[in-house]
Amino acid sequence: MKKLLGFLLLFSIYFAEPCVTNFENQKMIDELAQTGIYYYWNGGDLKKVEEEFFKGITLKGKYDVVEESFKKASTLDPERLNLKFSVASTQIIQKKVPEALATYEEILKLDPKNFDAGILHAGYSKAINDLVTYNKDIAALKKTDPQKTEAYLKKFKNIENVSKMKLNVKAENKNADFIVTLGYALNNDGTMNEVLIKRLEQTYEAAKLNPNAKIIVTGGVQKGGLTESYLMKNWLADKGIAADRIIIEDKARDTVENALYSTEILKKYNPKRVILITSASHIRRGTALLQEATDNAGMKITVDNLVYLDYKTLNDAMKVEETETLVIFRDLFRVSGIWAYPGIQR
Repeated sequence: MKKLLGFLLLFSIYFAEPCVTNFENQKMIDELAQTGIYYYWNGGDLKKVEEEFFKGITLKGKYDVVEESFKKASTLDPERLNLKFSVASTQIIQKKVPEALATYEEILKLDPKNFDAGILHAGYSKAINDLVTYNKDIAALKKTDPQKTEAYLKKFKNIENVSKMKLNVKAENKNADFIVTLGYALNNDGTMNEVLIKRLEQTYEAAKLNPNAKIIVTGGVQKGGLTESYLMKNWLADKGIAADRIIIEDKARDTVENALYSTEILKKYNPKRVILITSASHIRRGTALLQEATDNAGMKITVDNLVYLDYKTLNDAMKVEETETLVIFRDLFRVSGIWAYPGIQR
């Protein structure tokens, strides 16, 4: 009996400690993930997180915090692929493409048939014009999931087409069913930035040429208790555009959500032709994402553009830099359904 009790005591000690360790690890992983996603949206006191989580690491900005948070969480649980995806996404945000590609390769070592890791590795290789790696990745993906691979090849082709599209600086289209105008961050005092006003001036011109077109103003980031979209509607109404033509979309916090939430509204009306209005530096991304969102919703929409020219010349605006292409790929993946931070943030 004594021997049995002794064995049970040893058994309980042997198995209890890992349970406590696993619990503590999970608690720390949860805290790190929450810290990471908080800084993704808000930023904060870098010195505080250096002292609490990242001793010995000098943090230069909020995305350093996000990356290090998920890196440390991944170290605590190296088999958790979602944590590695989160590390890679933050590296892409910081334009650390080689590091992100290496992180996707870590995922593929653990799960060689992971489609998301494979297509992300392929897409970002294409974005930096590493076509040798891109073609190798696509060939491998076609063997494991040909249907999904073909779908993404069409998406990549759409990015190429958008990168070559003509930018329109003057309102001329008279065939639009809808106008969608993308917001821009308000000033700290809650007033509209000049960039946003310039976009609204183009919206006003397009609205006059298309008197039957409804207008979506999209942007939900508040300053002083007001959102971009609320102020955008008021500005247009003050200029004489009928208020019942203007639909506020006030949930979106970034361009990805602009596309997704605007598409939810468009689905109710099933328009055929939409004018998308934003700055020239933003129009290719905005167009690619709206096309992706509406395609995913089963809609057949022609998206025209009208821009506020935030370059010296139109020729300058037509040039597409590698960094812009990278961001278009990044956000298109998110709209397509691959979450940047799995289970936390699209």
